[in-house]
Amino acid sequence: MSPAHAAWATCGRPEAALPFRHRLAITFILAIAMLVPSHASSAAAPPGDWGTVQLLERVIAPGEKRKFSYQLSRTFEGSFLDTAVFVARGARSGPTLCVTALIHGDERNGFEIARQVFAATDPALLAGTLIALPAANVHGFRTGSRYMPDRRDLNRAFPGSTGTSNTALIAAIVFGTLREQCTALVDLHTGSFERANLPQVRVDLARPEALDLARHFGAAVVIGGAGPQGSLRREMMDAGIPAIIYEAGLPMRFEPQEIAAGVQGIRNVMIRLGMTAGQATAPTPPARIFSRSGWVRVPVGQGGVFYPVRGLGEDIRTGEIIARIHEPFTDERFDVPSSRDGFIVGAAVPQVVFSGYALVHIAQP
Repeated sequence: MSPAHAAWATCGRPEAALPFRHRLAITFILAIAMLVPSHASSAAAPPGDWGTVQLLERVIAPGEKRKFSYQLSRTFEGSFLDTAVFVARGARSGPTLCVTALIHGDERNGFEIARQVFAATDPALLAGTLIALPAANVHGFRTGSRYMPDRRDLNRAFPGSTGTSNTALIAAIVFGTLREQCTALVDLHTGSFERANLPQVRVDLARPEALDLARHFGAAVVIGGAGPQGSLRREMMDAGIPAIIYEAGLPMRFEPQEIAAGVQGIRNVMIRLGMTAGQATAPTPPARIFSRSGWVRVPVGQGGVFYPVRGLGEDIRTGEIIARIHEPFTDERFDVPSSRDGFIVGAAVPQVVFSGYALVHIAQP
Protein backbone atom coordinates (compact mmCIF):
# COMPACT_ATOMS: atom_id res chain seq x y z
CA MET A 1 0.00 0.00 0.00
CA SER A 2 1.37 3.43 -0.94
CA PRO A 3 2.00 6.08 1.74
CA ALA A 4 -0.95 8.10 0.42
CA HIS A 5 -3.31 5.14 0.55
CA ALA A 6 -2.05 4.18 3.99
CA ALA A 7 -2.71 7.70 5.26
CA TRP A 8 -6.22 7.58 3.85
CA ALA A 9 -6.93 4.14 5.32
CA THR A 10 -6.20 5.39 8.84
CA CYS A 11 -9.06 7.88 8.65
CA GLY A 12 -11.51 5.21 9.75
CA ARG A 13 -14.58 6.74 8.14
CA PRO A 14 -15.69 8.32 4.84
CA GLU A 15 -14.35 11.75 4.00
CA ALA A 16 -17.79 13.34 3.89
CA ALA A 17 -18.44 12.44 7.53
CA LEU A 18 -15.46 14.39 8.82
CA PRO A 19 -15.55 18.05 9.91
CA PHE A 20 -14.13 20.44 7.31
CA ARG A 21 -10.95 21.19 9.25
CA HIS A 22 -10.21 17.44 9.46
CA ARG A 23 -10.86 16.93 5.76
CA LEU A 24 -8.51 19.84 5.00
CA ALA A 25 -5.78 18.33 7.17
CA ILE A 26 -6.18 14.93 5.51
CA THR A 27 -5.89 16.53 2.07
CA PHE A 28 -2.57 18.08 3.06
CA ILE A 29 -1.33 14.84 4.66
CA LEU A 30 -2.19 12.95 1.50
CA ALA A 31 -0.41 15.55 -0.62
CA ILE A 32 2.72 15.38 1.48
CA ALA A 33 2.67 11.57 1.53
CA MET A 34 2.44 11.51 -2.25
CA LEU A 35 5.49 13.75 -2.48
CA VAL A 36 7.80 11.59 -0.36
CA PRO A 37 9.96 9.81 -2.92
CA SER A 38 10.00 6.04 -2.78
CA HIS A 39 13.44 4.44 -2.87
CA ALA A 40 12.18 0.87 -2.86
CA SER A 41 13.29 0.12 -6.41
CA SER A 42 16.77 1.61 -5.97
CA ALA A 43 17.25 -0.02 -2.56
CA ALA A 44 16.76 -3.47 -4.09
CA ALA A 45 19.16 -2.79 -6.95
CA PRO A 46 22.85 -3.74 -6.80
CA PRO A 47 25.25 -0.85 -6.07
CA GLY A 48 25.86 1.20 -9.17
CA ASP A 49 22.83 -0.17 -10.99
CA TRP A 50 20.88 2.49 -12.86
CA GLY A 51 17.16 1.84 -12.86
CA THR A 52 13.87 3.69 -12.63
CA VAL A 53 13.19 6.63 -10.36
CA GLN A 54 9.88 7.04 -8.53
CA LEU A 55 8.70 10.60 -7.95
CA LEU A 56 5.24 11.67 -6.80
CA GLU A 57 3.97 8.11 -7.36
CA ARG A 58 5.09 8.18 -11.00
CA VAL A 59 7.81 5.89 -12.29
CA ILE A 60 10.29 7.24 -14.84
CA ALA A 61 12.47 4.71 -16.61
CA PRO A 62 16.00 5.30 -17.93
CA GLY A 63 15.81 7.05 -21.29
CA GLU A 64 12.33 8.45 -20.56
CA LYS A 65 10.89 11.97 -20.20
CA ARG A 66 7.64 12.73 -18.42
CA LYS A 67 5.56 15.77 -17.50
CA PHE A 68 2.96 15.60 -14.78
CA SER A 69 1.33 17.57 -11.97
CA TYR A 70 1.98 17.36 -8.25
CA GLN A 71 -1.59 16.21 -7.70
CA LEU A 72 -2.77 12.78 -8.87
CA SER A 73 -6.41 13.81 -9.35
CA ARG A 74 -8.05 17.20 -9.80
CA THR A 75 -9.78 18.58 -6.72
CA PHE A 76 -10.62 22.04 -5.44
CA GLU A 77 -8.02 21.82 -2.69
CA GLY A 78 -5.52 20.26 -5.07
CA SER A 79 -5.56 23.35 -7.26
CA PHE A 80 -2.87 24.76 -4.97
CA LEU A 81 -0.69 21.74 -5.79
CA ASP A 82 -1.05 21.50 -9.56
CA THR A 83 2.45 22.75 -10.28
CA ALA A 84 3.96 20.99 -13.29
CA VAL A 85 6.90 18.66 -12.80
CA PHE A 86 9.22 17.78 -15.70
CA VAL A 87 11.51 14.77 -15.31
CA ALA A 88 14.10 13.39 -17.75
CA ARG A 89 15.76 10.16 -16.61
CA GLY A 90 19.05 9.63 -18.40
CA ALA A 91 20.00 6.36 -20.00
CA ARG A 92 23.19 6.38 -17.89
CA SER A 93 23.83 6.98 -14.21
CA GLY A 94 24.75 10.43 -13.00
CA PRO A 95 23.74 13.33 -10.72
CA THR A 96 20.31 14.92 -10.41
CA LEU A 97 20.12 18.56 -11.41
CA CYS A 98 17.01 20.42 -10.26
CA VAL A 99 15.85 23.62 -11.95
CA THR A 100 13.18 25.80 -10.34
CA ALA A 101 11.43 28.84 -11.75
CA LEU A 102 8.54 31.18 -10.96
CA ILE A 103 8.87 30.94 -7.21
CA HIS A 104 7.86 34.55 -7.70
CA GLY A 105 4.92 34.22 -10.06
CA ASP A 106 5.64 37.37 -12.09
CA GLU A 107 9.23 36.43 -12.99
CA ARG A 108 8.45 34.84 -16.33
CA ASN A 109 11.85 34.53 -17.99
CA GLY A 110 12.63 31.59 -15.71
CA PHE A 111 9.67 29.60 -16.98
CA GLU A 112 10.92 29.73 -20.56
CA ILE A 113 14.47 28.88 -19.53
CA ALA A 114 13.32 25.77 -17.67
CA ARG A 115 10.93 24.76 -20.44
CA GLN A 116 13.46 25.18 -23.22
CA VAL A 117 16.22 23.33 -21.35
CA PHE A 118 13.91 20.40 -20.72
CA ALA A 119 12.59 20.37 -24.30
CA ALA A 120 16.14 20.22 -25.66
CA THR A 121 17.25 17.42 -23.31
CA ASP A 122 17.50 13.99 -24.95
CA PRO A 123 17.31 11.37 -22.17
CA ALA A 124 19.02 8.84 -24.42
CA LEU A 125 22.13 11.03 -24.30
CA LEU A 126 21.77 12.12 -20.68
CA ALA A 127 23.77 10.86 -17.71
CA GLY A 128 21.74 11.40 -14.56
CA THR A 129 18.36 13.04 -14.07
CA LEU A 130 16.98 16.49 -14.85
CA ILE A 131 14.04 17.63 -12.71
CA ALA A 132 12.41 20.96 -13.54
CA LEU A 133 9.67 22.83 -11.69
CA PRO A 134 9.02 25.55 -14.28
CA ALA A 135 6.19 27.23 -12.33
CA ALA A 136 6.59 26.63 -8.61
CA ASN A 137 4.06 29.40 -7.88
CA VAL A 138 1.53 28.40 -10.51
CA HIS A 139 -1.13 30.71 -9.05
CA GLY A 140 1.18 33.68 -9.50
CA PHE A 141 2.05 32.59 -13.05
CA ARG A 142 -1.63 32.55 -14.00
CA THR A 143 -2.52 35.83 -12.30
CA GLY A 144 0.69 37.82 -12.74
CA SER A 145 1.14 38.02 -8.97
CA ARG A 146 4.55 37.84 -7.32
CA TYR A 147 3.02 36.26 -4.24
CA MET A 148 1.07 33.16 -3.24
CA PRO A 149 -2.74 33.06 -2.89
CA ASP A 150 -2.45 34.07 0.80
CA ARG A 151 -0.30 37.08 -0.25
CA ARG A 152 2.91 35.69 1.21
CA ASP A 153 6.32 35.41 -0.44
CA LEU A 154 7.11 31.77 -1.20
CA ASN A 155 10.83 32.58 -1.34
CA ARG A 156 10.84 33.54 2.34
CA ALA A 157 8.93 30.43 3.49
CA PHE A 158 11.39 27.56 2.93
CA PRO A 159 11.85 24.93 4.28
CA GLY A 160 8.21 25.40 5.16
CA SER A 161 5.90 23.72 7.62
CA THR A 162 2.57 21.92 7.61
CA GLY A 163 0.96 23.69 10.53
CA THR A 164 0.83 27.37 9.53
CA SER A 165 0.03 29.19 6.28
CA ASN A 166 -0.81 27.88 2.83
CA THR A 167 2.48 29.30 1.58
CA ALA A 168 4.43 27.46 4.29
CA LEU A 169 2.66 24.24 3.36
CA ILE A 170 3.51 24.56 -0.33
CA ALA A 171 7.09 25.44 0.63
CA ALA A 172 7.31 22.27 2.73
CA ILE A 173 6.03 20.10 -0.11
CA VAL A 174 8.36 21.62 -2.72
CA PHE A 175 11.38 21.67 -0.41
CA GLY A 176 10.85 18.07 0.69
CA THR A 177 10.80 16.88 -2.90
CA LEU A 178 13.92 18.83 -3.89
CA ARG A 179 15.93 17.95 -0.80
CA GLU A 180 15.34 14.24 -1.37
CA GLN A 181 16.19 14.30 -5.06
CA CYS A 182 18.67 17.03 -5.98
CA THR A 183 22.43 16.81 -6.34
CA ALA A 184 22.52 20.50 -7.30
CA LEU A 185 19.98 23.30 -7.83
CA VAL A 186 19.65 26.24 -10.21
CA ASP A 187 16.88 28.67 -9.18
CA LEU A 188 15.71 31.14 -11.83
CA HIS A 189 14.61 34.73 -11.13
CA THR A 190 14.29 38.23 -12.62
CA GLY A 191 14.18 41.70 -11.16
CA SER A 192 11.15 42.67 -9.08
CA PHE A 193 8.64 45.51 -9.13
CA GLU A 194 9.60 47.17 -12.42
CA ARG A 195 13.32 46.70 -11.88
CA ALA A 196 15.67 45.06 -14.37
CA ASN A 197 18.61 42.84 -13.48
CA LEU A 198 21.75 42.53 -15.54
CA PRO A 199 22.21 38.76 -16.17
CA GLN A 200 24.02 37.54 -13.08
CA VAL A 201 24.56 34.53 -10.84
CA ARG A 202 24.20 34.80 -7.08
CA VAL A 203 26.02 32.37 -4.84
CA ASP A 204 27.47 31.94 -1.38
CA LEU A 205 31.17 32.51 -2.08
CA ALA A 206 32.10 30.53 1.03
CA ARG A 207 30.64 27.31 -0.45
CA PRO A 208 33.21 25.87 -2.92
CA GLU A 209 30.84 23.45 -4.69
CA ALA A 210 28.25 26.15 -5.28
CA LEU A 211 30.91 28.65 -6.38
CA ASP A 212 32.16 26.09 -8.89
CA LEU A 213 28.64 25.88 -10.39
CA ALA A 214 28.44 29.68 -10.49
CA ARG A 215 31.76 30.00 -12.31
CA HIS A 216 30.80 27.39 -14.89
CA PHE A 217 27.31 28.79 -15.50
CA GLY A 218 28.97 31.35 -17.72
CA ALA A 219 27.38 34.63 -16.61
CA ALA A 220 29.50 37.74 -16.88
CA VAL A 221 28.70 38.73 -13.28
CA VAL A 222 28.78 36.65 -10.08
CA ILE A 223 27.56 38.26 -6.85
CA GLY A 224 28.34 36.78 -3.45
CA GLY A 225 25.93 36.36 -0.58
CA ALA A 226 24.20 33.62 1.36
CA GLY A 227 20.76 34.90 0.39
CA PRO A 228 17.90 35.82 2.73
CA GLN A 229 16.72 33.35 5.33
CA GLY A 230 13.77 31.36 4.03
CA SER A 231 14.89 31.58 0.41
CA LEU A 232 15.12 28.31 -1.49
CA ARG A 233 18.80 28.79 -2.36
CA ARG A 234 19.90 29.43 1.21
CA GLU A 235 17.85 26.61 2.71
CA MET A 236 19.04 24.10 0.10
CA MET A 237 22.64 25.13 0.81
CA ASP A 238 22.02 24.64 4.53
CA ALA A 239 20.71 21.17 3.68
CA GLY A 240 24.03 20.39 1.97
CA ILE A 241 22.91 20.81 -1.65
CA PRO A 242 24.92 23.25 -3.84
CA ALA A 243 22.57 25.93 -5.14
CA ILE A 244 22.83 29.07 -7.26
CA ILE A 245 20.45 31.69 -8.59
CA TYR A 246 20.38 33.09 -12.11
CA GLU A 247 18.82 36.58 -12.22
CA ALA A 248 18.10 38.31 -15.50
CA GLY A 249 15.73 40.90 -16.89
CA LEU A 250 12.41 42.37 -15.84
CA PRO A 251 9.30 40.79 -14.33
CA MET A 252 6.12 40.18 -16.35
CA ARG A 253 8.02 39.73 -19.62
CA PHE A 254 9.58 37.08 -21.83
CA GLU A 255 12.96 38.46 -22.94
CA PRO A 256 14.67 36.31 -25.61
CA GLN A 257 18.24 37.46 -24.91
CA GLU A 258 18.05 36.83 -21.16
CA ILE A 259 16.27 33.52 -21.76
CA ALA A 260 18.90 32.33 -24.23
CA ALA A 261 21.69 33.18 -21.79
CA GLY A 262 19.93 31.24 -19.05
CA VAL A 263 19.40 28.19 -21.25
CA GLN A 264 23.08 28.15 -22.18
CA GLY A 265 24.06 28.63 -18.54
CA ILE A 266 22.14 25.55 -17.42
CA ARG A 267 23.64 23.56 -20.29
CA ASN A 268 27.06 24.68 -19.07
CA VAL A 269 26.21 23.40 -15.59
CA MET A 270 25.05 20.09 -17.03
CA ILE A 271 28.34 19.77 -18.93
CA ARG A 272 30.27 20.57 -15.75
CA LEU A 273 28.35 17.89 -13.82
CA GLY A 274 29.08 15.33 -16.54
CA MET A 275 25.42 14.98 -17.47
CA THR A 276 25.81 15.86 -21.13
CA ALA A 277 28.54 16.25 -23.69
CA GLY A 278 29.44 19.49 -25.40
CA GLN A 279 31.58 22.58 -25.21
CA ALA A 280 30.69 24.98 -22.41
CA THR A 281 30.70 28.69 -23.12
CA ALA A 282 32.53 31.28 -21.05
CA PRO A 283 32.00 35.04 -20.80
CA THR A 284 34.41 37.32 -22.62
CA PRO A 285 36.04 39.00 -20.73
CA PRO A 286 36.05 36.56 -17.78
CA ALA A 287 33.33 36.84 -15.18
CA ARG A 288 33.60 39.60 -12.62
CA ILE A 289 33.07 38.36 -9.06
CA PHE A 290 31.67 40.74 -6.45
CA SER A 291 31.47 40.01 -2.75
CA ARG A 292 28.58 42.32 -1.86
CA SER A 293 25.98 44.69 -3.28
CA GLY A 294 23.53 47.36 -2.18
CA TRP A 295 20.86 49.74 -3.44
CA VAL A 296 20.91 53.50 -3.91
CA ARG A 297 17.48 54.71 -2.82
CA VAL A 298 15.35 57.82 -3.26
CA PRO A 299 16.43 60.39 -0.66
CA VAL A 300 13.77 61.47 1.81
CA GLY A 301 11.51 64.13 0.32
CA GLN A 302 12.74 63.67 -3.25
CA GLY A 303 10.00 61.53 -4.75
CA GLY A 304 8.62 62.13 -8.22
CA VAL A 305 9.20 60.87 -11.76
CA PHE A 306 12.43 58.88 -11.97
CA TYR A 307 14.78 58.64 -14.96
CA PRO A 308 18.10 56.74 -14.90
CA VAL A 309 21.27 58.56 -15.88
CA ARG A 310 23.58 55.54 -15.90
CA GLY A 311 22.73 52.08 -17.18
CA LEU A 312 23.16 48.40 -16.41
CA GLY A 313 26.69 47.09 -16.80
CA GLU A 314 28.42 50.43 -16.12
CA ASP A 315 31.12 51.15 -13.57
CA ILE A 316 30.27 54.01 -11.23
CA ARG A 317 32.17 56.19 -8.76
CA THR A 318 30.98 57.68 -5.48
CA GLY A 319 29.34 61.04 -6.07
CA GLU A 320 28.58 60.52 -9.76
CA ILE A 321 24.99 61.24 -10.74
CA ILE A 322 23.14 58.00 -11.45
CA ALA A 323 19.51 59.17 -11.47
CA ARG A 324 17.29 62.22 -11.82
CA ILE A 325 13.90 62.70 -10.25
CA HIS A 326 11.47 65.41 -11.38
CA GLU A 327 8.95 66.73 -8.87
CA PRO A 328 5.77 66.84 -11.00
CA PHE A 329 4.04 69.66 -9.11
CA THR A 330 6.92 72.10 -8.60
CA ASP A 331 9.14 71.13 -11.57
CA GLU A 332 12.07 70.87 -9.18
CA ARG A 333 14.79 68.40 -10.25
CA PHE A 334 16.73 66.19 -7.86
CA ASP A 335 20.05 64.73 -8.96
CA VAL A 336 20.76 61.47 -7.11
CA PRO A 337 24.48 60.67 -6.64
CA SER A 338 25.96 57.24 -6.13
CA SER A 339 26.79 56.51 -2.51
CA ARG A 340 29.54 54.03 -3.40
CA ASP A 341 32.00 52.87 -6.03
CA GLY A 342 30.95 49.79 -7.94
CA PHE A 343 29.25 48.19 -10.92
CA ILE A 344 25.57 48.60 -11.82
CA VAL A 345 23.83 45.20 -11.80
CA GLY A 346 20.20 46.28 -11.38
CA ALA A 347 18.03 49.35 -11.84
CA ALA A 348 14.44 50.52 -11.82
CA VAL A 349 12.83 51.51 -15.12
CA PRO A 350 11.46 55.07 -15.43
CA GLN A 351 8.44 55.39 -13.15
CA VAL A 352 6.91 57.30 -10.26
CA VAL A 353 8.97 56.78 -7.09
CA PHE A 354 8.79 57.81 -3.45
CA SER A 355 11.21 58.25 -0.56
CA GLY A 356 13.19 55.08 0.12
CA TYR A 357 12.40 53.37 -3.19
CA ALA A 358 15.28 51.24 -4.53
CA LEU A 359 16.63 52.85 -7.71
CA VAL A 360 20.03 51.41 -8.65
CA HIS A 361 21.69 48.19 -7.47
CA ILE A 362 25.48 48.44 -7.23
CA ALA A 363 27.83 45.49 -6.76
CA GLN A 364 31.25 45.87 -5.15
CA PRO A 365 34.41 43.71 -4.98
